[in-house]
Amino acid sequence: MSLIGRFPFKRVGASYFGPIDRPLVPVDFRARGDTRIVPITMLVDTGADFTLLPLRYASLLGISLKTDCCTTHSQGIGGKETVHLLKDPVQLHIGKWSARIPLGLLARDDIPPLLGRIHCLERISLLMRRKVTVLVR
Repeated sequence: MSLIGRFPFKRVGASYFGPIDRPLVPVDFRARGDTRIVPITMLVDTGADFTLLPLRYASLLGISLKTDCCTTHSQGIGGKETVHLLKDPVQLHIGKWSARIPLGLLARDDIPPLLGRIHCLERISLLMRRKVTVLVR
């Protein structure tokens, strides 16, 4: 097994139960059609089937919702959502690991970028311990 990276949780606020620390990981995406790298801090979400980004990232990644995506709906804890699924996988890099994964764009911007299971988290080992996310392959 080889280490992809160790990522400390980030404090994002507080609640009735105390501080809220989240497992956030820096991810680099390759924009479609060129060599630009788009860095995005993503929430590690083992409950998310797909890796999902807010709609605002479509233009940054060179994605056309009309030609590059098919539209579907998803049901989650927040209710029913419109999702634009890319027809082709995208290239991402996390630390020392890279992969081509399916990607969806939610039709809204008020959610965090979510690093999901299918062809991503399910291909690596994940450990969350003492407010550190450790990824290995």
